[in-house]
Parts: sequence; C-alpha cells; structure tokens
Amino acid sequence: MEIVIEFDCAVQSISALRAAAYRLIGQATCEIQRVDSRWLCRLTATAKGHSDLRSRFLDVVTDENLRETIAGKTEPTRNLIIALAFGHLASPGENTAVE
Repeated sequence: MEIVIEFDCAVQSISALRAAAYRLIGQATCEIQRVDSRWLCRLTATAKGHSDLRSRFLDVVTDENLRETIAGKTEPTRNLIIALAFGHLASPGENTAVE
C-alpha cells in the first residue's frame, strides 16, 4: 500500500520532511520528490507499519516544523549560553604557561 502526501515547497521545508521520514524508519519507507512547486512524499508501510501511516507522518512533520521554529527562535540564547559556558577556554587561565 502506497500513500502519497503533497506539500507546498513555499511553506514546507525539506529538512522537516526528511526528519519525519527518518523517524518513521521501521514503520514505513518514504520517498521525497520535488515536482514543480510541490513536495511529493510517497509512503510505503513495512510489515510492521503503522495502521494509520498518513496520520502518523503528518503528526511527525508537524512536530519537526515546531522543532525548526523553536530552534530558530532560541538560537541567540543557545549561542549566548554556549559562549558563557566555554568562553573561559578562549582566555589564558592560571594553568597556562606564558613565556
């Protein structure tokens, strides 16, 4: 059984579709193809596939879209935290020998 789900390329990122396809490994195989301005996702359930594969894939794509949005909004804060956490490594400390 093959299920085809279409997305508009202008509103749906390929990275979220790829992440969703990856998360369905073991339940389905997913072929993603660009046709004009649409992404075509062809899902084929494996022997242990999910009973409602279309709904499962759409749920995972929605989750990946939210993860991308949150990552974009929190990037400056993450970068600040990383800079504060590891900034001391960039400056000479007490254990650094200076000649």
